[in-house]
Amino acid sequence: MRLRDLPSVDELARAFSDPLAVDAARAVLAQAREEIKAGYEPGGLAARVEAEIAARRAPRLRRTINATGIIVHTNLGRAPLPHAALERVRQVGGGYSNLEYDVTAGARGSRHDHVAGALRRLSGAEAALVVNNNAAAVLLALAALAENREVVVSRGELIEIGDGFRIPEVLARSGARLVEVGTTNRTRASDYEAAVGPETALLLRVHQSNFRVVGFAELPSVAELSRVATRHGIPLVDDLGSGVLVEIPDEPSVRESLVAGADLVCFSGDKLLGGPQAGVVVGRAELVERLRRHPLQRALRPDKLTLAALEGTLGLYLDPRRAWREVPVLRMLVEPLSSVRARAERLAGLVAGTVEESVGRLGGGALPLTELPGFACAVEESLAGPLRGCEPPVVGIVRDGRLLLDCRTLDDHEVDEVAAAVRSCRSQ
Repeated sequence: MRLRDLPSVDELARAFSDPLAVDAARAVLAQAREEIKAGYEPGGLAARVEAEIAARRAPRLRRTINATGIIVHTNLGRAPLPHAALERVRQVGGGYSNLEYDVTAGARGSRHDHVAGALRRLSGAEAALVVNNNAAAVLLALAALAENREVVVSRGELIEIGDGFRIPEVLARSGARLVEVGTTNRTRASDYEAAVGPETALLLRVHQSNFRVVGFAELPSVAELSRVATRHGIPLVDDLGSGVLVEIPDEPSVRESLVAGADLVCFSGDKLLGGPQAGVVVGRAELVERLRRHPLQRALRPDKLTLAALEGTLGLYLDPRRAWREVPVLRMLVEPLSSVRARAERLAGLVAGTVEESVGRLGGGALPLTELPGFACAVEESLAGPLRGCEPPVVGIVRDGRLLLDCRTLDDHEVDEVAAAVRSCRSQ
């Protein structure tokens, strides 16, 4: 085929009634011209336009099967939502809601009231506020309480969180001035005491959620910092990062932080809590109200679907036994090893794979030293790319020339899907 033989955009698009046909035809013809110049035949153009239209209409955000063994996988959407949360989203999102309407009083209400009660009960805090993620929660707290004033924080807690965001940068954007104390590995309460001056607005503690300093290391407890803050009449803000509402070894809970003396605690909704992306601030009512009234709050507030999913998730925590059973993150964290192995054996039997021991992680910047022993179905490494191209995509871990499909993060009902995907990829 020569360039002059190519149809016009209108001629090629005319066979399709889809409004995307013109753009699709234009893209197909551009690619065809390049192929002809390179000495190749472009093939059936109509079929390529049809495929281009289908690709443009296909959703970009898709369900993905997580076979990595990382429970809170940041790249794969972090925490999968409980069914109770999804049901609340369906109910609230399918029509109108009382998002900012008090149906009892027949007057304007506040969106923050819907989850505040549950958060108060679960944490023991006087008040609660929800924004769109934990970085926003910290930013809002610093902007509302410390703008143009000093914030004292340990050098060992100036961490970098996801996608390159760093605590010093969050501090700078809030308008607060950073005062570093201690060293990378050792900071004492006396360092904070010595740094407090007339311009000090608050003490900030940042939980080392995504790393640990071991060996010759020391950090003051929340209770020690609270005593320093109380002596100087300034608040202590504790950024817990993941934040938990149940007891998990080696991870401080929100309630524990408040009991120890933190005035405000900030944490995420979509990590260990196992809910939607959100940032939660709980603590003293007077301080929470200052955050709520700050102009930045409106830019950071959550939408109705986030609040619905969060309310559904928090409802499970009112009965801790139900939370451990129905919140996927918690359920996967404590699932018996025998159940994981049984799932791996079933998958291996379906695809002629082998069962191998694996080590999973919680992920999401939480419990960085915790290893979760598990089992995976091992198949050919060459399947890694094709499986990612399936619908839904299947993402595993390549190790030692094999593709491991870790079964800690697979649901029982996903085993058959993964097996079908493996068989399909092998037959192509």
